Amino acid sequence: MSTLLEKQVKVNRTVTTSIGHARAIEDPARAKIIEILYHQALSADQICKSLKKTGYKKALTTVRHHLEILKTSGLIEIARIEESRGAITKFYSTSTKLLDFQTPEDFDLTYSKIITNTSTKIEKILKGLTPKTTKSKSKKSEDYSQYLVMEIMNRAMTNVLEKSNTK
Repeated sequence: MSTLLEKQVKVNRTVTTSIGHARAIEDPARAKIIEILYHQALSADQICKSLKKTGYKKALTTVRHHLEILKTSGLIEIARIEESRGAITKFYSTSTKLLDFQTPEDFDLTYSKIITNTSTKIEKILKGLTPKTTKSKSKKSEDYSQYLVMEIMNRAMTNVLEKSNTK
């Protein structure tokens, strides 16, 4: 047998999620619900109407099923409960910003210089953090250390993005 293709694949992206979160957003409608609930608490009926506007025609019972999966995973929560004429209405919200986008084909070429320069600067900061988070030399501790650094970056990035949206 002869090798037809072989190339070195360099890791250049890290995605942090839990299995529960990944399973919860594997359905595109559930991912859209998270986007809809970002900065806006809505009832199941309002979510159903918003989904329809974006091309997801789901029955109210299906939307409630999706909401339960998202709630169980911790991606959404009940933000408010109202009583009106003897009926209870739950309003859902999320503290998760889901970044879902398509990059243009020339993205790497166009932004490679700024990505490289900025990544180098951030790497220096992260190298200073990593030893402080590692308490023992076990494999499990190393994994936790990597997750902790990613969580620090994630929260810092979220704060920067949120502040830029409010200006």
